[in-house]
Amino acid sequence: MKLPDAALPEKGTPHDELLATMRERKAADADWRGGKTWSLIYPAGEDVDAVLHDANNLYLFENALNPFRFPSLADMEKEVVAMTARLLNAPPDASGSMTSGGTESIVQAVRVARDRAKAERGITHPKLVIPFSAHPAFAKAAKYFEMELVHIPLDDSLRADVAKADELIDDRTALVVGSAPNYPHGMVDPIPELAALASSRGAPFHTDACVGGFLLPFMERAGMDVPPFDFRVDGVSTMSADVHKYGFATKGASVVLHRNGDHVLGYQAFLYEDWPGGLYGSLALAGARPAAPIAAAWAVMNFLGVEGYVRLAKQTLGTTRALQAGIASCGLRVIGEPAASVFAFGSDDKDIMAIGDLMDDRGWHLDRQHGPDALHMMVSPAHERIVDEFISDLRDAVANAGASRGVEARYS
Repeated sequence: MKLPDAALPEKGTPHDELLATMRERKAADADWRGGKTWSLIYPAGEDVDAVLHDANNLYLFENALNPFRFPSLADMEKEVVAMTARLLNAPPDASGSMTSGGTESIVQAVRVARDRAKAERGITHPKLVIPFSAHPAFAKAAKYFEMELVHIPLDDSLRADVAKADELIDDRTALVVGSAPNYPHGMVDPIPELAALASSRGAPFHTDACVGGFLLPFMERAGMDVPPFDFRVDGVSTMSADVHKYGFATKGASVVLHRNGDHVLGYQAFLYEDWPGGLYGSLALAGARPAAPIAAAWAVMNFLGVEGYVRLAKQTLGTTRALQAGIASCGLRVIGEPAASVFAFGSDDKDIMAIGDLMDDRGWHLDRQHGPDALHMMVSPAHERIVDEFISDLRDAVANAGASRGVEARYS
């Protein structure tokens, strides 16, 4: 990455001038407030925005590294973790911590599994077995921790192929993974079958519910069908769930949970005292940690409660179904049978990437995928108001699509 020609100014810039410059730059960013983005941000309404704004401002300067100096943060973090554990049906002795996001939750779960494999099973060359559709954070963790990464192929339903997984999971496997749902196609992997295979080889199993952890439970409460995915499934050892996705907190808030709460201090925690400062301890990869995401997560979870989350889940899924029906009316097809509000769509007779080009021109920020070629959507409550506009633009794009400009698959 080439750095810009920028240096610290000799004299400070006035407040108003700074903000004007920042607003000018921000004008080029994705228009998420207008409902034009389909990932990255999950707006849930002005009432939620107001709570998040106040919670963030109240804890703008605090440092979550030291719970003894800021006990209110420690209490809120523990309560967020406890509420998430209860939501995902963890046993009473489960535990966990907040992290900076889904990637850190995943990396921590993988690191704990690697260390357990060595300490408890003597594995020195561990394998991480994941579906081909699993989030790249698992590949990042495998690289960081020098683990062999093994992909489980997908079956015709675009879920992890259980028969192939049976051939790949062996005595060197440190962790097996399934998604609930996966990011590319919105499918929930066969969690009970994969977890059973992991247990039969003595390996732990991780459910990546970064996307679904704060959506699937409320869909279930609303009477919708939800595949088994949480700690009610035997063999699920750890889970990740992002409060800053469908929990509607501001960015920097995720939770990693361990069925066996002893693993938090026994494996996840970093403790060090061979320096002049005395005992240093942290459950996070970072040292200094921003306080605002913890406060925002606690605030929005208590503000919405079960009733609010069920309402937003119904709104999100209703919008999803309206979008999918509109996409079908344009002669396109949803890929597979997605479980919730994350899905991809393609075409049997047109170049979907060319359609994506025209949607780009209209300001819609749709991710692109391959295998098969598709456009990707993650629906939030705020998309309810733009369904008709989106479908109108999509219908026009389908009618006028020519050759693709060559934009390749891209993540966000």
